[in-house]
Amino acid sequence: MNTALWIVQILLAVAFVGAGAMKAGQPREKLEGFLPWVADFSTPVVRFIGVAEVLGGLGLVLPAATGIAPVLTPVAATALAVTMVLAAVVHARRREYSSIGVNVVLLLLAAFVAWGRFGPYAF
Repeated sequence: MNTALWIVQILLAVAFVGAGAMKAGQPREKLEGFLPWVADFSTPVVRFIGVAEVLGGLGLVLPAATGIAPVLTPVAATALAVTMVLAAVVHARRREYSSIGVNVVLLLLAAFVAWGRFGPYAF
């Protein structure tokens, strides 16, 4: 199970660091082309979301891999799960129902990591 948790942690980290870097580094106008929800938020909020996703993604792997404050790994997983709940709410309000599926999958994977690393497979 520890191996499964590591695989999920790494996959989530790649997904969140990539998506977050895009939101933090791309011009808002360019993001609106393929992330329509960006139009509802100011540029600083979109950047904040991106930075939070990057930090959360790094938090899934680095603390556990380095042994420095490994409790931050399940904390990051929990924070990312909450982020996905909030993202699903935004998509539901905008009637972007097809996007909610991705949020639910990421939410479940993050919750799995949080459960495993807070619980029976803690560091």
